[in-house]
Amino acid sequence: KVTIKGIERELICPACKELFTHPLILPCQHNVCHKCVKEILFAFEDSFADGGSESSNQSSPRIRTCSSSMDRIDRITRSGIKRNSLTPKSTLFPCPGCQRDIDLGERGINGLFRNFTLETIVERYRQAARAAIAIMCDFCKPPPQESTKTCMDCSASFCNECFKIHHPWGTVKAQHEYVGPTTNFRPKILMCPEHEMERVNMYCEICRRPVCHLCKLGGCHANHRVTTMSSAYKTLKEKLSKDIEYLISKESQVKAHITQLDLLLKETECNSERAKQEASQSFEKLFHVLEEKKSATIRAIEASKNLRVEKLQSQAEEYQGLLENNGLVGYAQEVLKETDPSCFVQTAKQLHVRIQKATESLKSFRPAAETTFEDFVVDISKQEEILSNLSFHSNGVEIPEISEEQSRMYNKALISWECPGKRDSADIYVLEYHKLNREEENVTWQETEVCSKSKVIPDLDDDSSYAFRVRAYKGSVCSPWSREVILHTPPAPVFSFLFDDKCGYNSEHLLLNPRRTSVESRAGFPLLLGSERMQVGCYTTLDYIIGDAGIAKGKHFWAFHVEPYSYLVKVGVVSSNKIQKLFHNTHDVASPRYEQDSGHDSGSEDAFFDSSQPLTLVTLGMKKFFIPTTPAASKDPVSRILPLPSSLGICLDCDKGKVGFYDAGCMKCLYECEVDCSGIMYPAFALMGGAAVHLEEAVTAKYGEYRDDI
Repeated sequence: KVTIKGIERELICPACKELFTHPLILPCQHNVCHKCVKEILFAFEDSFADGGSESSNQSSPRIRTCSSSMDRIDRITRSGIKRNSLTPKSTLFPCPGCQRDIDLGERGINGLFRNFTLETIVERYRQAARAAIAIMCDFCKPPPQESTKTCMDCSASFCNECFKIHHPWGTVKAQHEYVGPTTNFRPKILMCPEHEMERVNMYCEICRRPVCHLCKLGGCHANHRVTTMSSAYKTLKEKLSKDIEYLISKESQVKAHITQLDLLLKETECNSERAKQEASQSFEKLFHVLEEKKSATIRAIEASKNLRVEKLQSQAEEYQGLLENNGLVGYAQEVLKETDPSCFVQTAKQLHVRIQKATESLKSFRPAAETTFEDFVVDISKQEEILSNLSFHSNGVEIPEISEEQSRMYNKALISWECPGKRDSADIYVLEYHKLNREEENVTWQETEVCSKSKVIPDLDDDSSYAFRVRAYKGSVCSPWSREVILHTPPAPVFSFLFDDKCGYNSEHLLLNPRRTSVESRAGFPLLLGSERMQVGCYTTLDYIIGDAGIAKGKHFWAFHVEPYSYLVKVGVVSSNKIQKLFHNTHDVASPRYEQDSGHDSGSEDAFFDSSQPLTLVTLGMKKFFIPTTPAASKDPVSRILPLPSSLGICLDCDKGKVGFYDAGCMKCLYECEVDCSGIMYPAFALMGGAAVHLEEAVTAKYGEYRDDI
């Protein structure tokens, strides 16, 4: 039999640190009190609305969650953005058990199961803890009698007499189920939280939770692998029983490990004391060196002070003698009383020289010594920096390296790093970053602790450069700082949109993925049918697709990448005033000089063709980026062809009427031109032949966690 008092650790809520009360099972399989879940969600939403103020964490004294689990989610509402499609609302919950943000889905807290098994165990623990406290009858007249039964259907406790009165023989109530006195009431049948009238009768092996038949037929578990509840019960019970039997059979081994751990605890205590003494001795040496330097510096300052005071006092005495009837002047006045010329001349000659020197010093007064001690200011900036980085260094902790390929800047910064030896020998990492600013002399690094090998950093300034570095910690031992990596943020706030599958979308030629973040053009049978008109020249059309959100004002940036195999892709912007013209222009890539009936072969018509286009686009294809022809551009075609970047970005400034095309990897502008922003501007894409475009995925708070899991 299990000793109830020995399992108290498993019955404590990670949020309130008290015994569970109506525990709910989260998707991450951790349990949290129902009340705690509501309080954490309220605190999370408050911090959401307050823009991430840390004070909202303290809204409930019951919650003691770690601050790292309460990372704020950006809610950026930008002026000038119009969206014509809605995304389903989901609820994020910061689990206090695993310190991750858990998606509770559209139903939120209403979609969570109540853990009745855990609730029953907690109730047994409470009863064992309060064995001397009896459960009283709920229906007795005062004074109430001690209860002998608890009716699970009535959710109440009764003494023998009251139970007979309220459950008379021959009635429906006589069939009620009763147990011994308890305060834990649980339903007979577990109902589905999504379909409240349906009982759960299946188990989803993907989501690891009970489901009903409606969840399997048309709900979120339609395509998941499920099994019957009895089969799941039998399988899980067998696995759990085998695991428990294995642990019980290894009881002697567990006790041996406990004895070894006790010895390790004592050894740790002794070693920590020894390490403290060694660290204290090291700092005592530093204190001794500093004390010597301090004493020498104070002695030098004191000696300089005494010398300067002596000079200033001597100068003050000299000037004191220049006063009437005092010192040199008084002596000269007495000499003037001498009437014998020979005696007067003998004394007055030397006196006159002294009087002249005193007169000259009076005209050009200068103190005999400086009062400032600027020469004795101790510069400790370098030593202070060294001391601030003072830590335990060891060759056992590898220096991490920031991966520029896996790191990226978009709506947020995702910084990823690896260890050269490909072994995770660190307990924790410390990531530091700062904005590069030429005007600032003293650099202030911002620091954050990370348990994984990546970190998402929000709220960075647009069109800026940041330096990043990371170091690893193994206990108290740390590695040196990694090489600094400089990354650039986008030139404007990131604009989010999806491909529009309604306005002008050609489903015969273009293929969208279900999330509408990728579009593909297939050079298949439809293109062959369209080539019937091809006799001498080229007479094919582009397939256009636009974004489902438009921009009315402000400056915005978005990024995407084009598959290297793409034959022809055009990217840019289109005004709402010209969308109809765009999708009705069927001769957009045909040149008159290639027509059979053109009659000439001049290129003058191409210039007219380019200027009459209803949108601003640049051409990509065959792993190349083509800079459009302009009067100011170079006439050499080779200079207008650049390698296609792995990721491209477009920056639209509606206020200035300009659009720029960027290498999104280094945020370098490749081409910029003017654009008419009189209407609402939409991102535009055109594909021909085999081609594909993928929108850049926004960096979220959970992005790095998912990447680590994969």
